[in-house]
Amino acid sequence: MQFEHTSKQYDVELESVRSKVLEMGGLVEQQIVNALESLTTADVNLAKDVMARDARVNALEVQVDEDCSHIIARRQPAARDLRMIMMMVKTITDLERIGDEATKIARTAQRIYEQDRMYKPRFNEIKSMVGIVREMLRTSLDSFARLDVSQTVEVAKQDEQVDEQFRAAMRQLITFMLEDPRTISMSLEVLFVAKAVERIGDHAKNISEYVVYMVKGKDIRHTSLEDIKRETMS
Repeated sequence: MQFEHTSKQYDVELESVRSKVLEMGGLVEQQIVNALESLTTADVNLAKDVMARDARVNALEVQVDEDCSHIIARRQPAARDLRMIMMMVKTITDLERIGDEATKIARTAQRIYEQDRMYKPRFNEIKSMVGIVREMLRTSLDSFARLDVSQTVEVAKQDEQVDEQFRAAMRQLITFMLEDPRTISMSLEVLFVAKAVERIGDHAKNISEYVVYMVKGKDIRHTSLEDIKRETMS
C-alpha cells in the first residue's frame, strides 16, 4: 500500500523516515541473534558488540523522533498521514526497547563468562523462545514495510506461545532451585534472560498492532485474539 501526495518532497521525507525505522529493525534483530550467540558460545566479544551496537539504535531513535516532529510542524499532516507518523514514532520506541533487552542479555553473558563460576547456566531451553520472537519481529517489520495487517493474528498467537514457554521455563527453574540450592544463581540468570526474551516478544507484537492502527484506524492493544482477528479481517 503506497500513499502519494501532491508534494513529492513530502513523499521523500516520509520514505526517509520509514527507511530509518527499518534500519533500526535490522539492527535490533541482529542484536537479538548476537546476544543469544554470546550466551550459548561464551563469546564475550560478541556480547560487547551487542552493547556497542545499542548506541546506533539509540541514535536512530532520536533522528526519527526529530524527523517526525519536523514533518508535523511543517506539513501539518491530515488524519491518515498523522497516523502514519504516529505509527513510526511508536514503532521506534518499541525497537529501542528491544535493543535494550538484547543488551541486557549481552551484559548477562559478559557477567557470567568473565566470572569463574562452578555452575554455568545452560540456555538451550531459551533457544526456541528466541527463534519465535525473532520471527515475530521480522513479520512485524514486514507488515510495517508493506502496511499489511494479514499477519497480525499470527504474531499475536506467537506471543501467546512465547508467554507459555516463559511460564514453563519459570516452573522448571523453580523446581531446580528447590531441589538443589546450588543451582539458584544459575537459575536466576536463566530466568533473567528468559524474561528479557519474553519482553522482546511483547514489543514485536506492539509493532504489528501499530500497523493495524495505521491501516484500519483501530486501536487493538489490550484486546483478545478474537477481537484482533475481527478487526484485521473486516
